[in-house]
Amino acid sequence: MIRYRNKYILDGLDSIPEEMGKDLDIAYGICSSLHDTVPCKCCGKCCTQPYITVMDDEVERIANDLNMDVYDFVTKYLHREDDRWLFSKPKHGACAFLGEDKRCTIWPSRPEICRDFPYLVSKLMSMVYLAIVYENYEMDMSYMDDTWPCTEIIKAEITKKVDEERKKRPLV
Repeated sequence: MIRYRNKYILDGLDSIPEEMGKDLDIAYGICSSLHDTVPCKCCGKCCTQPYITVMDDEVERIANDLNMDVYDFVTKYLHREDDRWLFSKPKHGACAFLGEDKRCTIWPSRPEICRDFPYLVSKLMSMVYLAIVYENYEMDMSYMDDTWPCTEIIKAEITKKVDEERKKRPLV
C-alpha cells in the first residue's frame, strides 16, 4: 500500500510508477482547480456524511482549539473504525460541530477531509484519474446528490476539464 499526496491510499502498490504519478497529478490538478475556484456555499450537507475522518495529527489541534483535553475530546466526539478516527454523529445525524446556521463551529481547525470535500475526495479523484487514462471511461456521477450546490458545479465542469487535459496528455 502506498499513499498519494499522503491522503489517497493506493492498495496493492509498493510505489507509484512514473506515468501513473503524472496522471494522478493531472487528476489532482483538475479536482484542485474546482476546489480552489468554487468557495464553500455553507449548505451544511457535507456535514451529514457518514464518515467524516479525523487524521491522528488533527485530533490534538482540534481539541486544543476547543480548549479541551485530548482524552475528553476523543471520548466525547470521536470513535475508532478501520484504523481511523471518525466523528461520532449525534442523534440529529449531522456533525456535532455544525451550527444552527449551517456553519461549522470549528471552521479554522476543521479536519482536512472537510477542507477537501467534495472536490478532492478519493471517489471523485479516482473517477477523474480513470477518465484521463481510459478515453472511453464514463464517470458515474449518480452517487452525487443533486440537491447539493457543489454537485451542479462538478457535473457542469468535470467532463470539460478532463477532455482539456486528455488533449494535452501525450499518447502512450
